[in-house]
Amino acid sequence: MDMLSVHNHSAMQALTQHSVGNQGVLAAAATGLSTFITQQGGDIDRILGRSGVNPEILTQPTSSLKLTHYCQVLEQAAQQTGCDHFGLYYGQQFMPQHLGLIGYIGLCSATVHQALVNVVNAFHWHQHDTFMQLVNLGDAVRVDYQIRHGGIVVRRQDAELTMGMIVNLVRQGTGKTFAPRMLHFEHASPESWHEHCKVFDAPVYFSQPFNSVVIEKAYLTRVMPNADPMLLSLMTEALQRLNVSQTGQSLSEQVRAHIQTHLVEGEPELDNIADSMGMSRLTLQRRLKAEHVSYRQLLENVRRDLASHYLQQSHLPITEMGLLLGYSETSAFSRAFRRWFGVSPRQYRCN
Repeated sequence: MDMLSVHNHSAMQALTQHSVGNQGVLAAAATGLSTFITQQGGDIDRILGRSGVNPEILTQPTSSLKLTHYCQVLEQAAQQTGCDHFGLYYGQQFMPQHLGLIGYIGLCSATVHQALVNVVNAFHWHQHDTFMQLVNLGDAVRVDYQIRHGGIVVRRQDAELTMGMIVNLVRQGTGKTFAPRMLHFEHASPESWHEHCKVFDAPVYFSQPFNSVVIEKAYLTRVMPNADPMLLSLMTEALQRLNVSQTGQSLSEQVRAHIQTHLVEGEPELDNIADSMGMSRLTLQRRLKAEHVSYRQLLENVRRDLASHYLQQSHLPITEMGLLLGYSETSAFSRAFRRWFGVSPRQYRCN
C-alpha cells in the first residue's frame, strides 16, 4: 500500500468512527497524549482523574470531551510531570494526520494557503468556544487563535500545542525546514522563553492580543502532497455532522470570556463588553441579573483567578501582573489583591 493509500485509509477510519456529537473538542486533539505524558514521567491515570476525563474517550478520535476538561488535562500534565513546556513539546511532535477530521481537512487541501483557509473556517466544528481567523498582512498572513470560554482561565499549554499543530500543517507542504516569521502568545512570558524560539526557529512575543503564527506568503502557493478534493468534501461533511448540538455556555461564562480577551487593553468597560456581544448595556445587565450575578462581580472573579495563577509564575514581576489584569497602577492591583486574599501579592508569593 503506497503512502497516499495509507493516508486515505486512515482518513476513512476517522470518518467512520462512532460519535454522539461534539461536547467541546474532538478527542483527536489528544491523540498520543497518554503516551507522551508517560514519556515525560507523568501518571496518566492521576492526571485524567483530576481532570474528570474518562480514558476511554481518548481512544476514539471522533468522541469528544468538554473543552474545560481538555485544557485542565494539559495544565495538570505540565504541573505533574514538572515539564513547564509540556504543550510546546507535545505540539512539536503532533502531526496533522493525528488530528482527525480537522487534520485531514488541511492535508487534503490543494495548497498551503487553502489548507489554512479550510482549517480556519472549519475549526469551530472541531473545537467549540474558540476564535480563529486568517489575517492578510500584505507580504504575509497571520493565523490568530484564542479560546473564548469563561470557565477557562489558564490555557497556556493549549495555546502552545495549537501553534505547534499549525506550524506542522504548513510543513506538510513546505518541508520540515519551514520556519514562520514570528509567533505571538497571549500568556505572559515563561521563565525559559528562549526554548520557544528554538522550537519554532522564529522570534516569539508574549502578552499579545492573540496566539498567532505569521507566515510569509511565498510559502502559501506550495502544493499539499496529499491533496484530495473528494476526501476533503467527505471530511468537511463528517465534521459538520458531529456538531448538531452546541455547548451552550451561560451568559456569565460568555462575559467572562470577553473580559479575559480585553484585559490586556486595560480595564474593560461594561459598555464595550455589551457592544462586543451585540447587545445594549441595559440588556446585558438585565440578563446577568437573571443569573444572579453582576458585571462587576464577573470582572473581579476573572481578575482574582488570573492573579492567583500569575503569582505561581515565580519569574513574573508583580508590577507586570497589574498591567496584565488591566490595572493602570500597581497600587490598585495590590489593594484589590489584599481584598481578595487578605495579604499582599508579595506575601502571597512568599507563603
